[in-house]
Amino acid sequence: MKLTLITGLTGLLLLATIVELLRRRQLREKYAMLWLGVLLIVIPLSLFPRLLDNVAGFFGVVSGVSLVLFLGIVFLLLVCIHLSWEVSALEEETRTLAEDFALLRAQIDAERAARDELVSSDG
Repeated sequence: MKLTLITGLTGLLLLATIVELLRRRQLREKYAMLWLGVLLIVIPLSLFPRLLDNVAGFFGVVSGVSLVLFLGIVFLLLVCIHLSWEVSALEEETRTLAEDFALLRAQIDAERAARDELVSSDG
């Protein structure tokens, strides 16, 4: 009973945190939807703890706790893969922007040098 209460309160606390981060625009909607999806699973399971054992039995897992642990690890691995993909895309974008910036800076420097040369030859 105590674990059920703690799980439910933790789910509600996480829900409030996600809503607040969304409100402050510190969490993008696509990530909020992911975490809200997790909460749609966690909160009902905290309200109906026997449901977890029934779901585990359906999949042939002996204990509901083992199923939660396995699914939690799979979920975290998927989140890590997704975040690695996002970081890779951002690194590529940063490299491209740095190259564009370097080309623009070189062009500006060349134009300044040409202007300075023109001013000095006129004077």
